[in-house]
Amino acid sequence: MTRAFFVTGTDTGVGKTVVTVALLRLAHRHGLRCIGLKPVASGGVRRAPTTPLRNRDALELQAAGSVPLAYATVNPHCFEPAIAPHLAAREAGVALDLPGLVDWYGQASRGADLVLVEGAGGWRVPLHPAGFLSDLPEALGMDVLLVVGLTLGCLNHARLTAEAIAGTDRCRLAGWIGNAVDPAFERIHENVATLAELLGGPPLACVPDLRQAGRSDFGAPLYECPDEPRLLEMLGVGPR
Repeated sequence: MTRAFFVTGTDTGVGKTVVTVALLRLAHRHGLRCIGLKPVASGGVRRAPTTPLRNRDALELQAAGSVPLAYATVNPHCFEPAIAPHLAAREAGVALDLPGLVDWYGQASRGADLVLVEGAGGWRVPLHPAGFLSDLPEALGMDVLLVVGLTLGCLNHARLTAEAIAGTDRCRLAGWIGNAVDPAFERIHENVATLAELLGGPPLACVPDLRQAGRSDFGAPLYECPDEPRLLEMLGVGPR
């Protein structure tokens, strides 16, 4: 049975890709056939004028998975300007419709033990011409992992995101991971404790900024000990 999670964040730039890559590598070490997918990405670049657009985050997901996938399978919609995806899609004349995304996911996820689908920005990112990217996990009934960027304002952003997820009919907040994106963030221990109260439980992991530390692994020193047994069980490598 395939386990699948939609990875969202409290905002853009909070470390969704870094955390997703770390989770994929953890699952890979435990022998799972795991893949990372990114349905929509903006901020694509070309290696040469005639080569296809490629998004850095999607490339990292492609490399971290243990199942080889073509780039177009990992990231079917890549746009050049680093702007909101619905605006980039509109400028490119591309419709991002929910049935098409659901069909893509069904094809891309075949044969995997674990699928992590990384969103774009936060939970309610618009699609073009209508709807939200969160419509995809809602349609598929996926559990959600929330990446909280540990910085001023994260308490409000995290609670509002959790309330939005809880308000859906088919999605469940499976857990949250804190990412220390702001080295100047004060009272980090107290804020993590408050987040645990606001989000209904302690973090699965609360890690330093893995990208700044030059790592993409849950082996770096932790501000709070991760709930490793629960994390592994959630990914499908712990006791059932």
